[in-house]
Amino acid sequence: MDRVQIKKRITEIFGKIPALRDILLSSDTIDAKREAIRSHICHDHLSTFDEDRDLHPLEWVVIRSAHGAFENMLSTRNERLAGYSLLQYLNDLLHKEDIADLRAPTPGFFAELEHLMRGMSGTAQVYDDTQVTPFHEAEGREAARIRSSDLSDMAMNVQSFVNRYPWGLDPEIMEKRRENRERILNYFKGNSDDWNNWKWHVRHVVKDADTLKDLILLSPDEEEAVRHARRYGIPFGITPYYISLMDRESSPVGNDRAIRMQVIPSRYYVESIRSARESGVSMDFMLEKDTSPIEGVTRRYPMIVILKPIMTCPQICVYCQRNWQIEDACMPDAVMSKRDIDRAIRWIADTGAIREVLVTGGDPFLMSDERIEAIMSDLSRIDHIERIRIGTRMHITLPQRITDDLVSSIGRFHEPGRREIVLVTHCEHPYEITPEMMESVQKFKRTGISIYNQMVFTYYNSRKYEAAFLRDKLRMIGVTPYYSFNTKGKEETNDYRVPLARILQEQKEEVRLFPGTVRTDEVVFNVPGLGKNYLRSAQHRDIISILPDGRRVYEFHPWEKNMKLVDTYVHVDVSIYEYLERLRAEGEDMEQYGTIWYYY
Repeated sequence: MDRVQIKKRITEIFGKIPALRDILLSSDTIDAKREAIRSHICHDHLSTFDEDRDLHPLEWVVIRSAHGAFENMLSTRNERLAGYSLLQYLNDLLHKEDIADLRAPTPGFFAELEHLMRGMSGTAQVYDDTQVTPFHEAEGREAARIRSSDLSDMAMNVQSFVNRYPWGLDPEIMEKRRENRERILNYFKGNSDDWNNWKWHVRHVVKDADTLKDLILLSPDEEEAVRHARRYGIPFGITPYYISLMDRESSPVGNDRAIRMQVIPSRYYVESIRSARESGVSMDFMLEKDTSPIEGVTRRYPMIVILKPIMTCPQICVYCQRNWQIEDACMPDAVMSKRDIDRAIRWIADTGAIREVLVTGGDPFLMSDERIEAIMSDLSRIDHIERIRIGTRMHITLPQRITDDLVSSIGRFHEPGRREIVLVTHCEHPYEITPEMMESVQKFKRTGISIYNQMVFTYYNSRKYEAAFLRDKLRMIGVTPYYSFNTKGKEETNDYRVPLARILQEQKEEVRLFPGTVRTDEVVFNVPGLGKNYLRSAQHRDIISILPDGRRVYEFHPWEKNMKLVDTYVHVDVSIYEYLERLRAEGEDMEQYGTIWYYY
């Protein structure tokens, strides 16, 4: 677009509120425009809520939220935090004769402005008045019948979406995976006893493209990404069991795409890590080095610490928080020495404020039963430790590891009323759920140990009701939804990330329709060096700008807010527009995602 077209587009967008359009087109100074816009917002805000306007109360709420978002973007403090002024940028686009030195506005930028103006002007059309039922016009049993019918329609709409997503306990899926298992066993010259032996899987973890493409069909992009990952020493590995969950064919929208994309890196991911390493940029996104008081320990909260006795896994997830510490899958020298583990546990014993220890890594279940039991025994002897939590993906990546001996050795430390043992796993998609996974969960459940799930909300499980369906099926096999993590803002995971607005929309419009026992997880954003920011509460963050490329800028408040002075964190999100365009290209109905723009 040239300057004339850009000016015309901006004028059209702000034409929804003529007063704002006229302010922007005036020859006043930036400071004068800032004050005039603020004055208009204030007056409009008051008139919206004080005057008897013909607006539904919920429409008023949309206007109020949009007012607040735009007002935040006018703050000079927020401009300083964002390193950019939206108002100055708009003014330059409208008034500068030569805009060649400015960043070109993208369709995402215009889309953000347009929906912001719709929200402020009361024309967002979030609600469809034609769909309103006469529930409130009736009374008693008649009202109840109308309401019940309305709720059934909502439930059937949900079902129409979840029917698109198969899960691993569908009979036809289980049969397909039995065939996959036989094919993989034949390839490695194994038998059923081998398949049930977790150590056999560890010995045959696939770490190269040639072997992988013999077992499943790889797209050219997948093959190239794996080859480049190996060439540049980027950790990669997949267990034979997890490969059996993948469909033989390859498709960008196949049933197994969420499974493939967890472990087969994208080319962007590989090149980003390579570039970061070559330029010396730290990949310690969560600043664990700054929160590690002793080797193997991370502490971000008053009463819990992380103990990391091992820094490798049987397979590597692309969104791994600690990929910068992991050399490769199943590295034998990635286990901490007994001396260092003993020192870390002594530090925990000497720090009386700690009540809970999360044993993670890497995957601690990759260690021997004897090493795991020794750690559990040492921790259980610390009087002030009330809870030991173990983080593992073995239920999903290698359920054969959950042997009767392992369950017995861990279960004996679970003493209700004195000490709790908890397992936390990472299941990302209902297609990962299998009979083997369910049995591995139930083995621990029979000892009284609870299993919780932490889902990473990525592009590949973010379609309508996809994550909600996962939570429902997890409960069916005995796993309680615990956290839903926003994909961390690490450069290498940009093509996995989802706008914050989509997570908020999913929680409000999809999760809320399921029973309370299913929607027990908390949606969080991990603030580097600080910890979890609860996204459900708007008071924990502010939108402070919209960049020319359509990305929103947020300021996140630390968990210590209202208790201690700690710096906030500025985060640049991914573009809502670009996210929706990806979904559109895959055949998703954009009308189903239309309200996403009004989650700030």
